[in-house]
Amino acid sequence: MILKQSALLTSILLFFVVACGESPKNNRTATKKAEVQIDTTKENGTAQVKEEKDTFLLSEENAIDFFFEYAKNLKVDKVKLTTSMGSFTVQLYDDVPYHKANFIYLTRKGYFDNTQFHRIVKDFIIQGGNSDDIETPRKRNKIGKYLLPPDAKKGHKHHRGTISMPSSERDNPHKLASPYEFFIVVKKTGSYHLDGSYTPFGRVIQGMDVVDAISNVPVGDGDWPWQNVYILKAEVL
Repeated sequence: MILKQSALLTSILLFFVVACGESPKNNRTATKKAEVQIDTTKENGTAQVKEEKDTFLLSEENAIDFFFEYAKNLKVDKVKLTTSMGSFTVQLYDDVPYHKANFIYLTRKGYFDNTQFHRIVKDFIIQGGNSDDIETPRKRNKIGKYLLPPDAKKGHKHHRGTISMPSSERDNPHKLASPYEFFIVVKKTGSYHLDGSYTPFGRVIQGMDVVDAISNVPVGDGDWPWQNVYILKAEVL
């Protein structure tokens, strides 16, 4: 009887030893397979592919077609810019579709938020849409690298309060516009020598006193203001 009980006890102990010994092995195998699958997904899997497919970047090859289609559905033409010195509103011209669409698109993407009026030329212009913050080139990289053709033959002139687009600093004989920046004429008699070379695409309709206040900020070398003037928020009205 005692021998039978010993044999039974031994069998039970062996069962648990075998069971306990095999279970971790199985778990290790399953874990290893799971890790390989996760690593594969990170490197070559569908998650990264999906993210790449969902990412749209503007380029010099697709920008014109994109803004042509984007402009078709635009029912708005006003943008309010709230700066660290107050707010003003611009109204955009309907007959300059690419530049209007570009400005509204960048506004909706939040590009102008936390950029600066980085260039102030006394009794001439204030220029915005750039900054020395690392976040600004990061935002540009997420939107794309492109230029816009000039559209200066619609009869719009560089009156005081006109918002226009500067040309790129690259070798640029055709005066292609730098889409991320803009300037506003502050000269009381206008800056008509710019007509034909740059594209007016709107005008300040409210808050010109704020624009004038920005134009009076002291500047240093390169027309960069000593006091940072931020565009805190740009919003389509």
